[in-house]
Amino acid sequence: MLRRLLLALVLVVTALPAAAAQDDAAPPPSPAQIQALAELLRDPAIQHWLETQAASIPPAATDASVAAAPVSIQQALGQWLAVTAQNVRDVLSTLPALPAQLGRAWLILYLELQEQGLLRVLLLVGVFVALGFGVEYLYWWATTGYRQRLIAMTLANPVDRLAAVARRLAFGIGWVAAFAIGSLGAFLLFDWPPLTKEIVISYLLLVLIVRLVLVIGSFLFAPGAERFRIVPMSNEAARHWRHAIAAIVGWFAFGHLTLSLLETLGMAPAAIQALRVLFSCVLLAVALTALWRRPRAAAGATAPASARSLDWLLTAVIAALWLCILVGALDLAWVGLTVLLLVLFLRGSERAVAHLLRPTESEVTGPGLPSLTAVMLERGLRTALIIGAALMVARGLGVDLGTITAGETAWSRLAAGLLKAVVILLVAEFAWRILRTWIDMRLSAAAASGAADAEEARRRARLRTLLPIARNVLLVTLAAIAVMMALASLGVQIGPLIAGAGVVGVAVGFGAQTLVRDVISGMFYLLDDAFRVGEYIQSGSYKGTVESFSLRSVKLRHHRGPLYTVPFGELGAVQNMSRDWVIDKLTVGVTYDTDLDKVKRVIKQVSKELLADPELAPHFLEPLKMQGVDAFGDFAIQVRMKMATKPGEQFPIRRRAYALIKKAFAANGIQFAFPTVTVAGGESDATPAVA
Repeated sequence: MLRRLLLALVLVVTALPAAAAQDDAAPPPSPAQIQALAELLRDPAIQHWLETQAASIPPAATDASVAAAPVSIQQALGQWLAVTAQNVRDVLSTLPALPAQLGRAWLILYLELQEQGLLRVLLLVGVFVALGFGVEYLYWWATTGYRQRLIAMTLANPVDRLAAVARRLAFGIGWVAAFAIGSLGAFLLFDWPPLTKEIVISYLLLVLIVRLVLVIGSFLFAPGAERFRIVPMSNEAARHWRHAIAAIVGWFAFGHLTLSLLETLGMAPAAIQALRVLFSCVLLAVALTALWRRPRAAAGATAPASARSLDWLLTAVIAALWLCILVGALDLAWVGLTVLLLVLFLRGSERAVAHLLRPTESEVTGPGLPSLTAVMLERGLRTALIIGAALMVARGLGVDLGTITAGETAWSRLAAGLLKAVVILLVAEFAWRILRTWIDMRLSAAAASGAADAEEARRRARLRTLLPIARNVLLVTLAAIAVMMALASLGVQIGPLIAGAGVVGVAVGFGAQTLVRDVISGMFYLLDDAFRVGEYIQSGSYKGTVESFSLRSVKLRHHRGPLYTVPFGELGAVQNMSRDWVIDKLTVGVTYDTDLDKVKRVIKQVSKELLADPELAPHFLEPLKMQGVDAFGDFAIQVRMKMATKPGEQFPIRRRAYALIKKAFAANGIQFAFPTVTVAGGESDATPAVA
């Protein structure tokens, strides 16, 4: 019934301009005439005739046989300027006829609501809005205990703050749901005429949108509770932006819903565009007022140059969006608005995460690695916002995401591929950020200084060795997988690409055998745990402390300072001098008349003194012992001693032991042997020499 009535009324409205052109001074129809017209339209025979006439109207002819000729950039720009100028002229020419268009829409609305009555419809909207507020009040009363526990929460650390955010979010969702159930839910329980139902639902939805924005503003800005605030700002700024955003979104929703209703009532597209421009002018004024009258950092303070530059930049962007609406470029305006909101949301989410996860006062402040929770929140929100913005742009451009892959045009397939590629790359970047943060945190913990036993020290060294390699491998793997999936989503056949990459890999492998040998040798060295970062190794003529790795080489720092970069393929057998324990042997030479038992007692006393040293004692595994006579030399008896120490600690212990042995031997009359030359002779030997 409604469709037939609207069809008839559209035909009547299209005939009105011709009648008005014939007689501009024709008086408006009387209520009796309108009543007679309504009765006539209810006649089934008239309705059937109107449907027959409407079906007989041929569609607009299109000349598909004429192929579109290629145009240059100058021609395309000229066509766009011509269309823009025509849109502006259409809007300006429609403004004088706008009251007549509104009168026709009012006539259709009057005929539809003749039985219901406009006052009754407005009363219905008010009643159901009041009912929504009533259910909202009941929800507020029922959650009194929950709110009191929420207010009493302590927010001393990030975990408490995140818990408070989750509880406040649950409360806000319930708050909005209570209003929706009390207003829209109660209205939908009854059966209403179609147009009445559309009108009431539209403006109930408008009130619900405003309530939702206010609740979100209270959740994010918390004007009355600074300790629960998510986005850091002053109290004045919180109150300002909560009401300003509600006003902007409310007016935008009011204009969109009103224009949709007017379009349903048969208003001409040119008149709809003119009203859209008028609504956008008011929206522009509200947005600029909210921007320029926002509270500054301090009352009466002059805004810095950067803030003024940002204000002017945002003003220019908002004005450009308004101009797009003015000239009819609604798709461009939608894309620009989505990008602007994306930038603002990204900045706000970054500040909110940093504010929520700020360290407590007892924690050490200063630059450091971000926590895994912070990266997951920040990057997760960033990924979700970008994907949501892409979907909004696609929706604004009229792209059907459900059937886009089946599109016949190359542009539709390319748009689908680009959207999928963006999602794939964002998800891969999100996964890489989480993995890299986790690895960096483990590396930082492994490199932290602190007391640790031998097993813990070995574990930390192994982590410092393997985690950088794992990080590089993960980066290459994720990048390769993401690029391949993105190319596949764009329609590129990656099968031949993979096969070609395999052939190129074989060719490169033959041409770079040394490089391949270095990489594979490094993998086996790491699997065998031959050395770790911080250990002292020797291989051939190379020796030093392992500082870092790459895929093909290891960096060794010599104890005198030089840094060797040695390919894994040239290492060969590796002598690791930093594992488990070290046996160090000392040898001294004494004279042949020395009492060896006395030497043994003296060395035992020296060992006790070494073990009594608080700096050296923790590094001993076995004390200094005399093993006995090692050899009879030309001028000395070689006495050997040995001790077991931790790796790398034998050098200071050896130097200290030599010093104590020298002192103890001197105190006990034990002489060190050293080579001497004795010259013997007499007078009996002089005669032959003289002769």
